[in-house]
Amino acid sequence: MIGTVSVFLAACGGGDKPKADVVETRITQIGVNGFLWRASLDTVSFAPLVTADSAGGVIVTDWYATPDNPNERVKITVSILDQDLRADALRVAASRQIAQGGGWVDAPVKAATVQKLEEIILTRARDLRRTSIVN
Repeated sequence: MIGTVSVFLAACGGGDKPKADVVETRITQIGVNGFLWRASLDTVSFAPLVTADSAGGVIVTDWYATPDNPNERVKITVSILDQDLRADALRVAASRQIAQGGGWVDAPVKAATVQKLEEIILTRARDLRRTSIVN
């Protein structure tokens, strides 16, 4: 009887927990969270890239001017700081210049602009994660 119970318990796997069929918030095939990485690339895809380092989690765009306003240009740097999909794992910085006297002069960037970019990236990353759970 004791032998039968021990065989039954051994078959239960002891302390092994079943793995949930849920997509993790941590993606480790690249150096940073894959959802944040993809969302960041999607969000800044309007501008040419200078650097896209998935191991270090840094994306830097080149200067970009819209056709509607060629006298103003922006440059964006996105840093992904963690492998988890969290708001504090993302940092966006932007530089802005305006054409003046035949050259480019640094100009302030509204804090709301950077915050809006972060919100767009985070929303897109969450959407990508949700889509991967469904599929």
